[in-house]
Amino acid sequence: MIEEKIEKVLIVEGKSDKRKVKSIVKEPVEIFCTNGTISMTKLDEWIDLLFEKDVYILVDSDEAGEKLRKLLKREFPNAEHLYIDRMYREVATAPEHHLATVLLGANIDVHTHYLKKDDYF
Repeated sequence: MIEEKIEKVLIVEGKSDKRKVKSIVKEPVEIFCTNGTISMTKLDEWIDLLFEKDVYILVDSDEAGEKLRKLLKREFPNAEHLYIDRMYREVATAPEHHLATVLLGANIDVHTHYLKKDDYF
């Protein structure tokens, strides 16, 4: 059996963010969780581990998320930063269709049924 090599890595803040994104993404993507903060030791491990991978950063649209984004931007200068609309504030509470659109915009394959916006708003 040939093991599939995962080229894309998505960095999110919390476990609930990871669960939500994982359900939307269709292609093999490794999802790393910072749990809101990250130690320099763990960051150094990630830098070595993610050296030749496509790194995407998707954090909350709040003060803590922006602080984390700033740190990750410095440590992963080639990473692509994905942004949710400020009105949703948190990745975990953003509508699936919004997250699917954001991920698709970064060429991350998503389950197409998430691209349909519910009409009950």
